[in-house]
Amino acid sequence: MSLETQINQDIKAAMIAKDTAKLRGLRAIKAAILLAKTEKGGSEEMSEDTEIKVLQKLVKQRKESAEIYQQQNRNDLYQIEIEEQEVIEGYLPKQLDRTAIEEIIKGIIAETGASSVKEMGKVMGLANQKLAGQADGRTISEVVKSLLS
Repeated sequence: MSLETQINQDIKAAMIAKDTAKLRGLRAIKAAILLAKTEKGGSEEMSEDTEIKVLQKLVKQRKESAEIYQQQNRNDLYQIEIEEQEVIEGYLPKQLDRTAIEEIIKGIIAETGASSVKEMGKVMGLANQKLAGQADGRTISEVVKSLLS
């Protein structure tokens, strides 16, 4: 079952259950999918990789917004962003913990022979491909930087 079909079914279920927090998150996902399909170069059928990238982008936006709202002491808006983020994360593959990410990146560094921060780009490219959907870019970047320093 495609992500779009799953989202449509879950929207109906959330409407029946009157779960407004989940409904907001699901509608955000549906809007992002429709936008990705209709933008230039988009296709009617989205690949799983594209779906994951769309969801990761939504999660990143929610995290950044929540951070800003927390700094401005807007706990009402902060809570909304966190609720939506949790709903969206439910459709992403299970995220790896930091130690698992470090082990994978150590293997990539050994594979590429990288030894300094100057070769970070080479490692990042492979790490992003290997960890797509399982870790966010910021965490990957931090681990690569710390291991190459």
